[in-house]
Amino acid sequence: MNNPQAAETLRQIFMRAVDSARPGPVIPPALPDKPRGRCVVIGAGKASAAMAAAVDAAWPDVDLSGVVVTRYGHAVPAGRIRILEAAHPVADAMSETAALQIVESLHGLTSDDLVLALISGGGSALMALPLPGLTLGDKQAIARALLHSGASISEMNLVRRHLSAVKGGRLAAMAHPARVVSLIISDVPGDNPADVASGPTVADGSQPADALRVLERYGIAVPEAVRQVLNVGDRAGSERHSLPLSEATFPGSPASSSVEATRSYSQVDDRRGEARLRDNSPTICEVRLVATPAMALNAAADAARQLGLTPLILGDAIEGESREAAIVMAGIAKSVKQYGQPVSGPAVLLSGGETTVTVTSGRAGKGGRNTEFLLSLACALKGESGIWAIAGDTDGIDGTEDAAGAIISPDTLARGRACGLNAADYLDAHNSYSYFHATGDLLITGPTLTNVNDIRVILIA
Repeated sequence: MNNPQAAETLRQIFMRAVDSARPGPVIPPALPDKPRGRCVVIGAGKASAAMAAAVDAAWPDVDLSGVVVTRYGHAVPAGRIRILEAAHPVADAMSETAALQIVESLHGLTSDDLVLALISGGGSALMALPLPGLTLGDKQAIARALLHSGASISEMNLVRRHLSAVKGGRLAAMAHPARVVSLIISDVPGDNPADVASGPTVADGSQPADALRVLERYGIAVPEAVRQVLNVGDRAGSERHSLPLSEATFPGSPASSSVEATRSYSQVDDRRGEARLRDNSPTICEVRLVATPAMALNAAADAARQLGLTPLILGDAIEGESREAAIVMAGIAKSVKQYGQPVSGPAVLLSGGETTVTVTSGRAGKGGRNTEFLLSLACALKGESGIWAIAGDTDGIDGTEDAAGAIISPDTLARGRACGLNAADYLDAHNSYSYFHATGDLLITGPTLTNVNDIRVILIA
């Protein structure tokens, strides 16, 4: 197999994973029964606009309205549902405006109404409303520090929940007494609904002190206002789902029992991608996972088989430092090539999840976790013949650049040297995007309008 053939094979497998999670096909089968009253659609995330368009098309006969917010450049027309755009990965003023408009859309609901919450990755930044006592600037400072700290997505979203007036189930509380159904495209390892977009309709049992410990663990400077909010919440002994500050901010918010209902959900049924509440709360809150990393990896595995390759899924929730994860996977790929273990070639090693990049120097260049993974993988493989790889974020944007990721081949390092590049230096400077831009190996998809986290495919011929 030559480089062009291998690259095309990798692209086909990667795009099959992306296509399996597109909102158009996955949203209609997951819709609940139509309401007796009206349906208000709310949502936040990189896939939310496409999800809203699918709802609008599927329910032409329902009294439908609503507001969702997506990333700049990810908007699509959604008929009766208003689409807003805001910044990612750090919130901007439009993130706050969007949150307020979404809250406003929930006023005056009745028990005959349905609130359809369309939640996907990126919603934490796109819908940002600080708790009383905090400013958007406070949240932005914390977000920037967390992004460079090496904290996992679960840890970052834990902090975000405790600084937000709409996360951690608070948004569901505001919909009382309407029925709430959340359709979620998961981008988090483990598919915990409370972690996707920091769980605006799903509360968790964490405490403010837990968020403070995350900030201290990574040596993040805590603004005094943030420390006061977290300390006050902890001293009050208020659980996340009790929402005292949220109710004070938005008069008329419901009793906390409606959000209490969002805490208990069953394990995901892989066949239906659905999780339902198990209690008897008067407010019905359902969580339905319509697309997940595991589903995308299964689609990639099917594509590999159709291409005559044996797939091995290493896991859908891989975390840790990008460069370290790459070294581990390089060792597995070499074992497949040399010994046919743990799978015989020709084969592909598939994995999902979200690795992290800890920026340890002040001269960090351009890059994302997927391009950093690939540059580290290339360095570890040292030009090993017969091994290629692709890694990319399924939303089409790896970090803050315009590429989803990149592709490496056995001659990646040699071609870099021909361009005057030292791969190890670029890796140490977290400048992987620039390296692959110079070698012409970036994976450019544009916004895919979905997000089931990263997909990595290593091909061993």
